[in-house]
Order: sequence, then structure tokens, then C-alpha cells
Amino acid sequence: MDLDAFAAVNSADWDTLDRLTRRRRLSGAEVDEMVQLYQRAATHLSVVRSSSHDPALVARLSGTVARARTRIAGGNEPITREFTRMFLVSFPAAVYRSRWWAFGAALGSTLVAVALGWWVAANPRVQASAGTEQQIQQLVQNDFENYYSEHAASGFAVQVWTNNAWVAALCFVLGITGVGVVYVLANNALNIGLVAGLMAANGRLDLFFGLITPHGLLELTCVFVAAGAGLQVFWAWVDPGPRSRARAVGEEGRAMVTIAIGLIVVLLVSGVVEAFVTPSPLPTWARIALGATVWLIFLGYVRYFGRPAVLTGETGDLAVELAGDVRPVAG
Repeated sequence: MDLDAFAAVNSADWDTLDRLTRRRRLSGAEVDEMVQLYQRAATHLSVVRSSSHDPALVARLSGTVARARTRIAGGNEPITREFTRMFLVSFPAAVYRSRWWAFGAALGSTLVAVALGWWVAANPRVQASAGTEQQIQQLVQNDFENYYSEHAASGFAVQVWTNNAWVAALCFVLGITGVGVVYVLANNALNIGLVAGLMAANGRLDLFFGLITPHGLLELTCVFVAAGAGLQVFWAWVDPGPRSRARAVGEEGRAMVTIAIGLIVVLLVSGVVEAFVTPSPLPTWARIALGATVWLIFLGYVRYFGRPAVLTGETGDLAVELAGDVRPVAG
């Protein structure tokens, strides 16, 4: 094949196609012309690839055909748009939908922690069973406070982030069981209650709350949100309503994944607060105020973006075109 003659005959069509694909608005006739030229150029590209080794011509035709295909068939949304939708619509909507499950997890954990803390503080025999007097004094007088400052802040932030992410991941993974989530919450509440009781028994409860509150407000909220999402999946399996059980679990499971992705960022913020604010030399009231501010910003963000999204039908599930079709069910 005479490549120069082939290009000379068809280059006008290629130029026209290239020009049409770069226009922002096209008339109906121009769209029809672009489709015809695209089909023709795709055939030309196949011919050139099979009978020529001219890389410049192949590259030119490939780019033109690819742009025309994208313009005709449509392309994927930019990744920035996906992230914007994730953090302004899907994630806050999913958290807002599961708020009552998260509140239940928070209430139950608080009751267990307070009850155990009071029991430990009021019973010396229970305190003795937690360790020797020397071990308890080491914890109360040194270890609890030093824990937040004995490592470099940046490394400690990463460590806290991964530890909290692991606890949240357990709630997600064990969500379908229901019992697994309750176990994780109970274990977390028992640890907090035990330490609080020992600190209270030794007159250090002010130090306990002064150190745990700045980061604990947001950190524990993340744990409760993760637990609530897991329990919501469990309940979808127990009582799917008008949906099939598989569909209900699938929809809630995908919303749970949305929450898991969002909590990665929120837990990172919590880790930064724990590493840089909690052990800082700021007065206790200032550290608590900073932690409370970050926590309230998160709650406000979920309320501000989540409620309107839920009212429009957003669940935190995948977009309709990605989730796929489902079989109709009786209402």
C-alpha cells in the first residue's frame, strides 16, 4: 500500500474528525458527521496498523480515534469528582443513616465503662486483682501519662492511626455476626473502665480525663460509627424488610465500605490530635477545647452534608450505574 497516497486521500477526514472532537458544542448534523468519520477513521487505523510500520501515523490516528470514541460513548468521571462525591455525599450520608446504631453503641459502651470504673474504684479487692500495688502505682503515677509522650509525635500518630483503624476494621469484618461487634465494643469499654477505676481510686481521675478527652471524643466516635455500620449490616441480614436478604446485606455492606474509607481519614485526624495535642504543654482546658472543636466539626460535617443527602435518597451505596440492576420485589 502506498502510505503517502493513503494519507493524502484521507487526511482531510481525519482533520475534520479531530476538529469535531475538540469542540464543546455540536449540532445534530455535526454529531452524525463525527460518528461517520469515527467509524471510517477506526477502519483506517486498522488498515494502517496491519500494513504499515509508520509510528507517527499510527500515533496520530490512534489519538484521533480515542478522542472520538470518548466523545461519542462518554468517559469516566474524573477521579477528583469521585473523591468529591465520596466526602461530600456518600460518606456523610452513610454515617448519618447509621447514626442511631452508632448512638446505641456509644450508650452501651459508656454504661459498661462507667459501671466497671465505679466498681473498680470502690473495691480494693478488685483493684488488687488487676495487679500488684507496685504495678498499679507505676500505671497511675507514670505509665498512663508517659504513654502519650514517650515516642516521637509523628511516629506515634501513625501508630495510633493504625491501632484505631484495626479496631474499626474488626467492627466492619465482624459486622455480619453481630456478636463480634458487641465483643469488640465490650472489650474496649472494659479496658477504659478498668483504667478509669484505678485512676479514680488513686485520686488521678482528673489526669485521666485531661489526657483521654482531647483525642478520645473523635477517636471513640469513629469506633462507635464503625460498630454502628457493622450492626446495621447484621440487622439487614436479620430483618431485610421488603428486600431480599442478599440485596439488603449487599446494599448495607457497600455503604459500610464507604464508611470504612471515610474513617481512614477521620482516624488520621484523631491520631494527629492524640500525638500532638494530648501530650502538649497547653493547659488542660485548652487541650480539651481543641479536641472538642475537632469533634464538633466532624459531627457538624456529618449533619450538614449527610442529612440533605439522605433526604434525597442517598444511602452511601455505590452509584446506580455501578451497583447494577436488581429484581423488583413486592412492597
